[in-house]
Amino acid sequence: MATSYPRRDQSGGIWKTNQITKNIKDQGTYPHLGQGTIGLFNLGTGSYVNTVEKIIVETTGNSTDFGDLAVGRNQNAGISSFVRSIFGGGYNGSVTNSINYIHSQSQGNYSDFGDLTVARRGLGGSGNNTRGLFAGGNTGSNSNVIDFITISALGNASDWGDLTETSMGWNNSQINSQTRGLWAGSNNPGPATNTINSVEFSSVGNVVDFANLSVARSQPSGACSSSRGIFAGGLSPSYNVIDSVEIGSFANAVDFGDLTTGEQHAGGMSSKVRGVFSGINPGTTSIEFITIAHAGNATDFGDCTSCGQGSGNANNHGGLQEFQPRAPELYSPTGKVLPRGAASGDIAVVAGGNSPSNMTQIDFIQISSLSNSTDFGTLSRGGGMSGLSSATRLVQAGYELSPALNEMNYVTIATKGNSADFGNLTRSEFGIAPAANSTRGLWQGGCTPTRTNTVDYITIASTGDATDFGNLTQTVCAGGGAASSTRAIRAGGSTPSITNVMDYGTIGSTGNYIDFGDLSTNRKQPGGTSNGTRAVWLGGEEPTIVNTMEYVTIAATSNTTDFGDLTQARTGVGRGDNSNATRGLAVGGSTPSYVNTIDYITIAAASNATDFGDLVTASGYQASSSNGHGGLS
Repeated sequence: MATSYPRRDQSGGIWKTNQITKNIKDQGTYPHLGQGTIGLFNLGTGSYVNTVEKIIVETTGNSTDFGDLAVGRNQNAGISSFVRSIFGGGYNGSVTNSINYIHSQSQGNYSDFGDLTVARRGLGGSGNNTRGLFAGGNTGSNSNVIDFITISALGNASDWGDLTETSMGWNNSQINSQTRGLWAGSNNPGPATNTINSVEFSSVGNVVDFANLSVARSQPSGACSSSRGIFAGGLSPSYNVIDSVEIGSFANAVDFGDLTTGEQHAGGMSSKVRGVFSGINPGTTSIEFITIAHAGNATDFGDCTSCGQGSGNANNHGGLQEFQPRAPELYSPTGKVLPRGAASGDIAVVAGGNSPSNMTQIDFIQISSLSNSTDFGTLSRGGGMSGLSSATRLVQAGYELSPALNEMNYVTIATKGNSADFGNLTRSEFGIAPAANSTRGLWQGGCTPTRTNTVDYITIASTGDATDFGNLTQTVCAGGGAASSTRAIRAGGSTPSITNVMDYGTIGSTGNYIDFGDLSTNRKQPGGTSNGTRAVWLGGEEPTIVNTMEYVTIAATSNTTDFGDLTQARTGVGRGDNSNATRGLAVGGSTPSYVNTIDYITIAAASNATDFGDLVTASGYQASSSNGHGGLS
């Protein structure tokens, strides 16, 4: 792993300005959490909505939309690590065993994680950065089941052991240190209980009686620092009581203060300093907070849309170790902070494609190292599409679905994970030729299914809808795209007859395109790659599928020159620029059978392509691009 500064054996414990600067320049990291503790809660409500809303725990204000769970529900449980938000179980007319997850810093919809061992609602969550536990709940009758997951590894939950009482079937508390988890209170049927149970995360089946709440109740909500746990509200019939316990002791809870009104099954979440509780049953919009270290009544935080009987989690609660400056290394594709930009970037991300159905898989490739692709994450929507990138983000658009869509989604290249919503194109279309520099991405032409001459642009660093840039010289679909830091080129395509025309636009300004020159033959679906000086067009259809490659010098308008041949004739190689400063990749494609072949070329030296390795799955027409392509500066 790369060195992170300051070195522990050379540091006095205080970060000096020159050490911070060195760490930012050399490693891309910084000694703080970043945007703050991300608190996420499922609204729940009696209508079983799938909506998840977001707050920053250290601030106050109304919640904002984050995305959707795969299955709408209420009465579920939330757990989290620094990087993953997870919701499990719940009720949507019947009890569910579904577990959903997302990268907490990648706004968007949740994906399937696996299943609980037993479908149930009213369960409680707990965990540290490695393990997540789901305890108790109601299957139709009370359950004392505890099951667990490894948060970093997708899959079904496994049996952990049992709570001490079957009557703990309804509990929403979720309190934990780095080593210990607590759950408390229950009823249904029968009187409420004041029991608190404890588990040690390192020891499967080790469930013991911890102590008692100050008031017997069910469904209290939880928040915690690394040493103190907070139980807030609950039902029996409805309480505004807030208790606290010292997690390292086995002592009874003591009075902490009061909520503004009685709550049950609210969404609890916390940083190591503040606890936040969202949603009062029946569903009002109140969010309240307390300072964990100081006893007192809860204070208004803001409002949610319509919350109640939901659940919450946050990415800096007391069960997690202190956030480390080198944390990006823990979830980057390579396990290291990624170099990025035209001279340094070396990671290509390949998203979706046809194989032959609509793939949602995302792979990544280290371009300088001959190897197969590796799993990166999952798209919120699959299919053939186009991709462009800055040094930090890959954006996907142009879904080859019927009907066409105007959606754009993105992933953060330095962070393995799933895609999130970016915004919308000005029109619904597919078969777009993509191009980008460090700031702007251009979507050139496409099919609606009628061919268009429209060019849209986005500012890659800012999520939002696309804006009209200007027009191509042709109404065209299925062209190839490439760029330098100043100029974007579109090559070939279907008008619907196949064309050999290339045209270009100046990325930093808006306006109509100008004729650049011609391909050697009429061709559609070529791939495009560049090193900033040369653009190389890879394969395609004339209409027969070809292995031909040809190139242009981007700064000088002209016709193409022969470059060499791919290892096999194919079309629909990854739609986007997969290159570093030296190499360009031809990723997958159709022969017409879909293939997993990855070829590479040395862009500065015209010659035949060489085998690089294989994709995880044979596919074509993927959205793909890199953090070091020729459009970047």
